[in-house]
Amino acid sequence: MNPRFIHSIDELDNLVGLGPGERKEMEQVTETFPFRANEYYLSLIDWKDWQDPIRRIVVPDIRELKGGGSMDPSHEKDYTKLPGLQHKYSQTGLLLLSDVCGGICRFCFRKRLFINCERETIKDISAGLDYIRAHPEITNVLLTGGDPFTLETKRLEAILKELREIEHVNIIRIGSKMPAYNPYRFLNDPGLLDVLSRYSTPQKRIYVMVHYNHPREMTEVSMQAIEQLIRAGVIVLNQTPVLNEVNSKPETLTQLFRKLSFAGVSPYYVFQCRPSLGNRFFQTPVERSYEIIQQAWKACSGLAKRARFVMSHATGKIEVVGKTAHHVIMRYHQAADPANIGKTLVFLSDPMARWFDDYRQHANPENLHRVSMPKMQWLF
Repeated sequence: MNPRFIHSIDELDNLVGLGPGERKEMEQVTETFPFRANEYYLSLIDWKDWQDPIRRIVVPDIRELKGGGSMDPSHEKDYTKLPGLQHKYSQTGLLLLSDVCGGICRFCFRKRLFINCERETIKDISAGLDYIRAHPEITNVLLTGGDPFTLETKRLEAILKELREIEHVNIIRIGSKMPAYNPYRFLNDPGLLDVLSRYSTPQKRIYVMVHYNHPREMTEVSMQAIEQLIRAGVIVLNQTPVLNEVNSKPETLTQLFRKLSFAGVSPYYVFQCRPSLGNRFFQTPVERSYEIIQQAWKACSGLAKRARFVMSHATGKIEVVGKTAHHVIMRYHQAADPANIGKTLVFLSDPMARWFDDYRQHANPENLHRVSMPKMQWLF
């Protein structure tokens, strides 16, 4: 099976039958934010349930046009060294290989790739590879986009080959939602699995960072794709944001974490949904997200709760590590400035805060507790 891609509301209407009101609203949304899905993924939706969580992930919603947001919430342009290459953290290089995905998530933090005419991805990545060769501190490279698995297998193989020839690149990561959006990409192309097997070695593994946002995405055929990736010697980890009306109930995340760990997929990051343009209704407040995760973990084994809850902020990955009645505790899990890694921050609780900047803007240094790091004035 090779699922047919759906690129327009007209095609979606022909496939599932939309009401005239909802079709009009969807077309209004797609004037700003494009739509892309496929027949396989759309078949997972209960079209009689307007609140179906899979529908929320991929189908345009009029609420995307309300509220603010940024086209580049994590300031990725500040860390773009060459077209298609970012270098934010010392040991990690990031290559944007594609501006196409198996589907377009409505909450995508890089939706500018699908909106702007200005391209951030490039076909010729030779300059980016030269940059990586010239920076021996880069021990791992993240291939992302868009979705690298939208590339032809031969193209992806050529990139993996060149990276493996760089001695100091020990880890290659591939960020992808393809196992959820289109597992047949792996099941119908044994050549792709052969390539991954060849370049994921016992000494230098390939990691595929999958994006399951809801347990219903983990279908039988999707789990077959995961099994093939694991048999190819790939390490599979999962990332998801907390998403309002998708996985914002503790029992939903519990089920997701458990199914992932049962299948041998380790939860890696749980993100606070970034404040991208059109994302506000997907965001739950930071402290509410933290509480949802803590509740979800109560029914999970240690293997199912290895993820860290982080915000991918412009200054680094800020982990939310604790909460009291009056304060929220964070630390820099990773930072653009290495000197900030591990710094602990304690802010007064703000139940309405949806992003790190909400705390910074309202923090009063006289009321801020400084934990183990006395020099924190630079934050304000």
